[in-house]
This record gives sequence, structure tokens and C-alpha cells, in this order.
Amino acid sequence: MLIDTHVHLDQIKSVERIIQTALEAEVRVIIAVGMNNASNNRILELADQFAGMVYPAVGYHPWSIEAEEVEKTIRFIESKLDNSVALGEVGLDYKVKVKKPLQRGVFERLLQLAKEKKKPVIVHSRLSHSRTHQMVAESGVEKAVFHWYSGALDVLDRILADGFWVSATPALAYSPPHRAAITRAPLERILIETDAPVKYGNKVSEPADLRVTLRELSHLKNVSENKLASVTTENARRFFGI
Repeated sequence: MLIDTHVHLDQIKSVERIIQTALEAEVRVIIAVGMNNASNNRILELADQFAGMVYPAVGYHPWSIEAEEVEKTIRFIESKLDNSVALGEVGLDYKVKVKKPLQRGVFERLLQLAKEKKKPVIVHSRLSHSRTHQMVAESGVEKAVFHWYSGALDVLDRILADGFWVSATPALAYSPPHRAAITRAPLERILIETDAPVKYGNKVSEPADLRVTLRELSHLKNVSENKLASVTTENARRFFGI
């Protein structure tokens, strides 16, 4: 069995079909991540609808941050975090126009919530790998996965030294920075995901494409897909407590 540790299930229209194709690809668990209150509400509904397969992670994506919505969003996340397997997707993105101090303030508050409630964190860190790592490390959060890590290897070394994780995506097929990072990370610190429905090349991804991640990881690590399926599933179970 396989666990897709990062899916934007609320952005997928034909969820029933996607669930069926995932099952056919031996994907038995999907971690559905949130981006704002509307997204969080939807994934909580889907987790109820597909109980035992879909698990929710409520979050506040840096792309979605709006100053006037911050307090309401954080209050909602606080109210739902106990019923979620993780906080996510949260973090920093220095490519978007949302002001950096606002992003950092929101991220800091969310990390404190995760620490208080002892929840793992799914971290977005585009062009901000060093700062996100620093903030996670200083927060005292015990478990964090740096989603689709493609940053500098010296920062990766610090992430791993602090006991955190990274995730691999189908971008292993073509992204040199992502390949370099996942090559360096030990198997026991790697989760696998699709980030569906993001596009890889011209293909809109879905959880069934976790097989692509597995195949590329197998080539990269020179380890059989069966072995990797076992290791990464156990990694995900330990990380999310499922």
C-alpha cells in the first residue's frame, strides 16, 4: 500500500473518480491539505465522506494570506486542529506578493499552535528554505516535513540534523535541485507525495501518480519499488500517527 502525503483534494472536481484510480494504483491513504478556510472546510467534509482513506491537515498557505482574514483563519484552524492529522500547508513563499513580515507573523503563530497541540507540520518553503527551517527549529515543533524540498543542500543538512523530513514528488523525473536533495536525504526521512492536482509537464496529477514518485525514487536510490513502498508507508504512519 502507498500513502500520498500531500494532495489538494478540494481542488479536484471528480473526487470519486480520483479516489477509485488511487485505489487501483494501491494508494490507500491520502493526506488532504488546506490553504484557507474554504479549503479547510472542504477537506474536512471529504475526510468525513471518505473516512479511513482521506485524512485532513488544516492550513493557511502563504499564497492565501490576506491581512483582514488572518484572525478568523487562525481561530478556525485552532478549532479544527485537534481533529486533523497535521497542520498544513503552511510556511513562507518569497516569490508571491504577500508581504514577508505578514507571512512570517502568520507562520510563527501557526507553528506555536502546532507545538501546543503536538501536531506535525507540512511546510511550504519556496525561495525561503533557510528562514523556514530557522523558524520551525526555533518553534520547538517536533515533527515537520519540508514539502517538495528543492533548496540548498547545506540547508537540507540542517533540516535533517534537526530530525525533520522532506518529501519527494513526481518532479524527481526532471528537476535537478529536487533530485539532488532527495538523493542526499536518507530513506527514513523521506515521505512521498503528488501535490495533486499540480501539473508535471503537461499532465495534471492525481494521487494515482504516486506510482511515478515511487518509480523515480527507486531509480534514484537503487532500491526496489516494493521496498520503498514499505519504507515510505511506515515513514508516513509514524509522521502522521495513523
